[in-house]
Amino acid sequence: MQNNHEGMALISGTAHPKLSDAISAELDIPLIEAHVGRFPDGEVDIKVNEDLRGRDLFVLQPTCPPVNENWVELLLLLDTLRRSSAARITAVMPYYGYARKDRKDEGRVPISAKVVANTLIASGADRVVTLDMHAAQIQGFYDIPVDHLYARPVLLDAIEKLNIDDPVVVTPDVGGTKMARAYATRLHADLAIVDKRRLSGSETTVEHVIGDVEGRNVVIVDDMISTGGSISQAARVLRENGAKKIYIAVSHAVFCGPAVERLNAAPLDKILATDTIPQGEAVPDKFQEVSVAPLLAKAIQSIHRSESVSSLFE
Repeated sequence: MQNNHEGMALISGTAHPKLSDAISAELDIPLIEAHVGRFPDGEVDIKVNEDLRGRDLFVLQPTCPPVNENWVELLLLLDTLRRSSAARITAVMPYYGYARKDRKDEGRVPISAKVVANTLIASGADRVVTLDMHAAQIQGFYDIPVDHLYARPVLLDAIEKLNIDDPVVVTPDVGGTKMARAYATRLHADLAIVDKRRLSGSETTVEHVIGDVEGRNVVIVDDMISTGGSISQAARVLRENGAKKIYIAVSHAVFCGPAVERLNAAPLDKILATDTIPQGEAVPDKFQEVSVAPLLAKAIQSIHRSESVSSLFE
């Protein structure tokens, strides 16, 4: 990517240094030299070793697990930059934690996504960049610009390289129909829906499949895999309904709890996911990571140059 970034600076938290390095390489500018560590009692300790006055700062920090640690670290990074007289501060959050609680759907519960928004703004964020929020309406919690990007173009490129014959795009949840239709349009594929009923925050049951998957290759698309229960159930039901090969494409690979074991036991041929969340050694056998660093780098470059980023939303 052409280096024309006078006044821009990138600073990384500790949540996902590999992705931060990749974004830095795409933009061909180094990360700000800073110490982001912990005091002996676990409190976050930050010291920036460069002059930031008047610069356009981008903080690279997904609020992935451990969510609370990474969230507080992001807030303190924002405060550090604000007190260093940065001209503008953009929080780049490839994964937006606490997005599930975006409304008060029962009595005596928080709206956690709103709390995240309040704290980011109070700590000094002038703008937010994120990728495939669990609930897009969270943008409305902010009175600052929010650039909500989609991983779909990156994942579609990876899907097309698989040369899947006669594909059917499947959403494992009725709420994901809009996303699945966008994938189906690009792939010139049919659409099917797995009718799922949620029993609790971590448990679901699949009722039936809406659409024809018999003798077809299936691509299940979703915004994230957490414990892997819904996706694994959906794969088994699709196989029972005659699906041939089953592929998965998701934006965020959270892989918590029994996710890896469940996915390894499910009838899956490939799992495609982006690198918004760092992975440890325990990943599913058929997992393939796709990088969103080029996409985020383009967004950062466009924002810095005051150019439109709307093309990246498609």
